[in-house]
Amino acid sequence: MMKVHTVKKYVFVVFVLIFMVGCATTHERLLDSDSSQLRLRSIQTRAFETTDREKTLRAVISTLQDLGFVIDKADAKLCLVSATKLDSYALRITVTVRPRGNTHMLVRANAQYELTPVVEPEPYQRFFTALQKAMFLTAQEVD
Repeated sequence: MMKVHTVKKYVFVVFVLIFMVGCATTHERLLDSDSSQLRLRSIQTRAFETTDREKTLRAVISTLQDLGFVIDKADAKLCLVSATKLDSYALRITVTVRPRGNTHMLVRANAQYELTPVVEPEPYQRFFTALQKAMFLTAQEVD
């Protein structure tokens, strides 16, 4: 009788250890997912020192057009611009603009190639470099 109880005890301990290892692996995957999402969001987002939402939206639209995109939708109330680039492939981008504090606008771009999210930094870097130049030129305009 004592041996059966001991065997059950060991089986229980082994089961608990396996369960804990499984939980740790799941937890690690969740942390990896969070860190990759955070990394992607940092690639997709830039802050600009301006409070003029309308000028920022116009700069986004002109930048996308300069990069060869066709504007599909621009909504000033939602601060959202969607565009498509057809150059032997279908690249869709959605850009949102929102205030960040009292002195900045946060611009976030989200691109998809066909139906696959773009996670490489280069397309976002190209967009934000061009947008930064457009924002600078807009700031230098004299009314």
